[in-house]
Amino acid sequence: MTVNSNKKAFKNTVIIVLIIVFISAAVYFAYNFYNSSAAKNEYNNISTLPASSSEAEMLAYNPIDFASLQQGNDEVYAWIKIDGTNINYPIAQSSTDDTFYLTHSSVDKSYISSGAIYTEKYNSKDFSDRVTLVYGHNGYGDTMFTTLHNFEDEVFFNNNGYFNVYLPQRKLTYQVVSSFKYDDRHIMASFDFNNDAVFTDFCKMIANPQSVAQNVRDELDTKLDENSRILVLSTCISGDKSSRYLVCAVLLSDELTN
Repeated sequence: MTVNSNKKAFKNTVIIVLIIVFISAAVYFAYNFYNSSAAKNEYNNISTLPASSSEAEMLAYNPIDFASLQQGNDEVYAWIKIDGTNINYPIAQSSTDDTFYLTHSSVDKSYISSGAIYTEKYNSKDFSDRVTLVYGHNGYGDTMFTTLHNFEDEVFFNNNGYFNVYLPQRKLTYQVVSSFKYDDRHIMASFDFNNDAVFTDFCKMIANPQSVAQNVRDELDTKLDENSRILVLSTCISGDKSSRYLVCAVLLSDELTN
């Protein structure tokens, strides 16, 4: 084989490799775009559900039509809305499989890679536990719990101290205590929160996390003690499989609604 033939063969090989790399990259980005778009479209129709009406002025306003939600999926039991983020979703809990909503929709239980916002059977569905863990994926565009990472920004954290969780005929108001990077341990399986000392230590930890990327609220509207009800929102950190990003909040009020 001549030198020119070798050069031509080498050139053709390089071109083929480049084409393969280009096609692989295109497939990868198309797949991610599809999943992100599917996650966004999945909830577009339900994030603006019509509100139920009430004539009782003493009751708090509840914007969520749970009857309609539960016709599609009877495992939906709450709704979380955090201003300043895109978090405005139903919360579901599987009665049989704690991993189900990692890859299934809360709308109708169909498969979707972005999953849903959910809790596990470790927790009751009335938010009465000392600690309730709510999970959601990170990385599917700006859907699910991706914008929970907004709390990494100190200015955002300081300006967005409250959010709501709705249940049928109830409105829960939480104040954000802290946000920080944490390890990937299963919190509900790692701590016995029925033990007063364990729970008190956990409250101290979230009030003063020894962690990078932390933001902590200096003054709270309520004290953290053995009577507190803590809500922990957990999501992944891109490129760091051994860590989780947590936003921790304390219950301020539990109001009856329409």
